[in-house]
Amino acid sequence: MGFQYAILCVASVVLTPTVMITVAGGSDAYLSWAVFAALVISGLTTAIQARRLGRIGAGYILVMGSTSAFLAVSVSAIEQGGPGMLATLIIASSLIQFVLAGRMALLRKIFTPTVAGTVLMLIPMTLAPLILNKLADVPADASPAAAPVTAGVTLLLTILLPLRFSGALRLWAPAIGIVAGCLTAGLGFGIYDTARSPKPPGSACRSSRIPGWISTSGPSSGPSCRPSSW
Repeated sequence: MGFQYAILCVASVVLTPTVMITVAGGSDAYLSWAVFAALVISGLTTAIQARRLGRIGAGYILVMGSTSAFLAVSVSAIEQGGPGMLATLIIASSLIQFVLAGRMALLRKIFTPTVAGTVLMLIPMTLAPLILNKLADVPADASPAAAPVTAGVTLLLTILLPLRFSGALRLWAPAIGIVAGCLTAGLGFGIYDTARSPKPPGSACRSSRIPGWISTSGPSSGPSCRPSSW
């Protein structure tokens, strides 16, 4: 059961940066590095949460992973300023989150469950344009129904499985939906690129340069070895 839960968590950690970079038109090298970095950071922060270092950490297993809350603005950052701008925004926003976390007790009257719930419901609305644009990202010779049918199969299984079944199968619903969508795309319409063989995530640090922290001259197509100067 623990292994199944870990696999499901890894899938969610990998999926968010993959969607973000592919939608933004990032390079394969940047995608490989981002997935590797997401896995490493997720593993380290989850271990800190479980073991607890002083006042840092919850003291129990709390999986830390990628979130889709900032997906839309992250795509815009990559499109406008490249990986450097995205890294800069991540660092800046993390400082604000540290400040908010230390004053959260004082903000409970502002961030009520109603406010938080409304914000969570608005997140899918900000992602909708990005997802709809991907429906047109198919080979020119593909059937017009390829993208809608593939997306529909994935979405239906992801939604219906948790509603119709209980137990572990509900947790596997997103993974089953993705696999079914890939099979539909590959076997049904021939639009799944099986010739594309990504490098192992660990090779990203050896073969790719690490994205700089600051974008100083417009969009950057690839990572840089050292952090950019402030």
